[in-house]
Amino acid sequence: MPSVPVDSARFRTHIALVVLLALAGVWLIRGGSAEVGEPPQPTSAEAFAPGRAARTGERADGPTDGRAAPAPLPPSEPVRLRIPQIRVDTPMTGLGLDASGGLEVPPQDNPNIAGWYRGGTLPGAPGTAVVAGHVDTADGPAVFYRLGALRKGHTVEVVRRDGRTAVFSIDAIEVYDKEHFPEQKVYGRAARPELRVITCGGGFVEGKGYRGNVVAYAHLTQVK
Repeated sequence: MPSVPVDSARFRTHIALVVLLALAGVWLIRGGSAEVGEPPQPTSAEAFAPGRAARTGERADGPTDGRAAPAPLPPSEPVRLRIPQIRVDTPMTGLGLDASGGLEVPPQDNPNIAGWYRGGTLPGAPGTAVVAGHVDTADGPAVFYRLGALRKGHTVEVVRRDGRTAVFSIDAIEVYDKEHFPEQKVYGRAARPELRVITCGGGFVEGKGYRGNVVAYAHLTQVK
C-alpha cells in the first residue's frame, strides 16, 4: 500500500500526541488500587516476534493473517467499543488536552468508559488511532482490567457514528515500563488503519501505582 500523504497540521498534532501520551501511565495510575489484585499481564508469546519491526516500530502495510485488507474508512467518530474475548462493551468519549497541555483524564466517575484521542486519527481511517482507559480504581476493576489477557487474533470492534463497525485484529500485546515507553513504536504513523488500546500494567507498587503500560496493537481486518 502506498504511503498516505500527511497533513502538516495533523502531523504536528501527532508529534504532540507522542510526547503527551508517553505520560499515559501517569494519569492512568491515579486510579490504581492494590485492593483488587493485579490485573492479567500479557505473556511473551503475545509480543511481537523478534525482528526489525518489533525493534523499531515499523510495520508491514499489508494484513498479517492472509486475508485481503478492507479499504480504509472515511473519518467518523467512534461511539462504542467492544472486545468480546474479555467481555468489554462500553460507550466511548473523546479526550482532548487539559489546561496544562496534557491529555485529559478519562472520567473518574465512570471508570468503565473508554476514551479516544479526538485530536488524532479516527478508528478505521488510515493512521494510528489511540484508545485509553483505566485498569482499576479504589472500588475495583475498570474497563480495561483484563486487557492483558487478550491474545493475538482476538478482535476489537469500534462502532462509529456513521453506523459502520471497524473490526481490528490484534497483532501483539506488550507491556512496557513507563520509564522506557517506546513512543515511536506505539504512536508512530501507519499507512493502513491501525489501533492502539492502552491501560496500566507492569506490576503495582504501593504508594506509587502501576509501573508501566499494557499496549494492544491491532490493524483493520473487517468492516461491518
